Amino acid sequence: MTKYPNAFPTILASAVFQGVSAGGSKGAATDPALGLLPTWKLSDLYAGRDDASLKADLERARDQSVAFETKWKGRLADAATKTGAGGIGEALDEYDALDDLLGKIGSFAGLTYFSDTLDPANGKFYGDVQAKLTDLSAHLLFFALEMNRIDDTVMDACMDRDPKASHYRPWIVDLRKDKPFQLDDKLEQLFLEKSMTSAAAFNRLFDETMAELRFEIDGELLPMEVTLNMLQDAEPETRAKAAASLSKTFKANLRIFTLVTNTLAKDKDISDRWRGFEDIADSRHLANRVEREVVDALAAAVTEAYPRLSHRYYAMKAKWLGMDQLNYWDRNAPLPETPKALIPWADAKETVLSAYGAFAPEMAKIAGRFFDEDWIDAPARPGKAPGAFAHPTVPSAHPYVLVNYMGKPRDVMTLAHELGHGVHQVLAGGQGALMCQTPLTLAETASVFGEMLTFRALLEKTTDKRERKAMLAQKVEDMINTVVRQIAFYQFERKVHTARKDGELTADQIGELWLSVQNESLGPAIKISEGYETWWTYIPHFIHSPFYVYAYAFGDCLVNSLYAVYQNAAPGFQDKYFDLLKAGGTKHHSELLKPFGLDATDPSFWSKGLSMIEGLIDELEALDKAQA
Repeated sequence: MTKYPNAFPTILASAVFQGVSAGGSKGAATDPALGLLPTWKLSDLYAGRDDASLKADLERARDQSVAFETKWKGRLADAATKTGAGGIGEALDEYDALDDLLGKIGSFAGLTYFSDTLDPANGKFYGDVQAKLTDLSAHLLFFALEMNRIDDTVMDACMDRDPKASHYRPWIVDLRKDKPFQLDDKLEQLFLEKSMTSAAAFNRLFDETMAELRFEIDGELLPMEVTLNMLQDAEPETRAKAAASLSKTFKANLRIFTLVTNTLAKDKDISDRWRGFEDIADSRHLANRVEREVVDALAAAVTEAYPRLSHRYYAMKAKWLGMDQLNYWDRNAPLPETPKALIPWADAKETVLSAYGAFAPEMAKIAGRFFDEDWIDAPARPGKAPGAFAHPTVPSAHPYVLVNYMGKPRDVMTLAHELGHGVHQVLAGGQGALMCQTPLTLAETASVFGEMLTFRALLEKTTDKRERKAMLAQKVEDMINTVVRQIAFYQFERKVHTARKDGELTADQIGELWLSVQNESLGPAIKISEGYETWWTYIPHFIHSPFYVYAYAFGDCLVNSLYAVYQNAAPGFQDKYFDLLKAGGTKHHSELLKPFGLDATDPSFWSKGLSMIEGLIDELEALDKAQA
């Protein structure tokens, strides 16, 4: 029933944090140049694994789940004819409250586990809580299935008549979209209970394997985040060493990653076949409440733009670095103009909050709470996962943000990105547990918009042409990573899941599919050499959320168009923007974008978004000629 126990929708990797406690901290040990970095305070949820309140909530959740089933199972059709007491609205209120309670428990278990997946006690705790929540969800499984067996005309009349039922109309309408793909009650229960020993088990195997990986460089064993960060080092030799170590370790673990990929692809194929999905990504499109045609148009527009975007930019960058071709490990290398000084955490905080505040003081106020109330985990430590995420938890609590802050300009952008998610999650929380979840197609809107606000604020303050060039180049690279790279990931997933239908894939076969999309998307200015064929192994989206990746490209192109509207907007844009964020999952993307004059079904929509990236590349080219 609840989406939360496994819901880390913007997670870039499993979050592993050595030695974290529930209490939070203002001063984690790190590079002195960065200042004191905060860790999150999970005690806002529960004091720890053995908290008596957690035990009491688990017991309360069990009792209420059983009571809910006893009260409502087999009676919903009759409830749809009533108003007030005993009606559908009352059932939905109880269901919403249960979703929040189970979500709070699941969120704490997940965040605790992802804080340190190498701690066996955390692993047992997470597994035990997942099992208990799955058992409880079995008592609630009937609700959505039985709701969808009520005649549409009866349910429509119920929502028109009963104010409580009417409140949940968006959720009920969305639920109906699942109706053609629902199985009978017994099969649905089997799928639910078996998930613990199928997809969830292999997700956990992936997470724990990734947490244990170490990468040897000059005799020192380093965690993944530190090693990946070295790919942005100014020294070519350092980047080359990091790439070689990454390739070597990925290759040594290929058997596990190949097994996990094959198993999860087959598991999804079985589920899709039983439910009747036609296309391998249709289940994701349904969850995102977006039409397949819209995603196909996005993918086609980005693919068609590869030569004008990534191919063109990387050719320019190769020239700037004095190379005929960039090695694949030079893709995110800093330009010589890039400032080398580390950015202290306090400066990063001020940069993001001031950019947010210039747009809307309320936005900065909400983001400020993440700093003031210990909702952020910032230090990069051994064992902590690479990447970043914002986890919404539940409306009765608050979101948490994880970043790996190392003081680089990209880290400031990442902070702005994740805080955008956090602001969005806070605002959408007013919709309640059932309707606060934003479809993934719009889940990246606030995060990418927050990045854009921060970037534009920094760019306006930069008058030095060399620094401006470095900033523009970094932004272009980030946008290419968000749009071009993520659509290439999506195409890779399509190839893998399609090929898996014909039988198990070897590591070499998966590697060939990976290289085919990488060569196409990166272009001739990037040299794809031996070792890169294994780099599909560390992308957690493929494991945790198949076909999620197109949401990044969707969000970036959408925000590019949205920001263009903002630049030319009459007063009132901010109010419409906040209405979009507050809507959560209550409106379709077409309804949310209409006040801004935007339409994702318009074939030209994606071209407009991509043209902004092309415009930044034009500006870079002009700066380059002016400096020549």
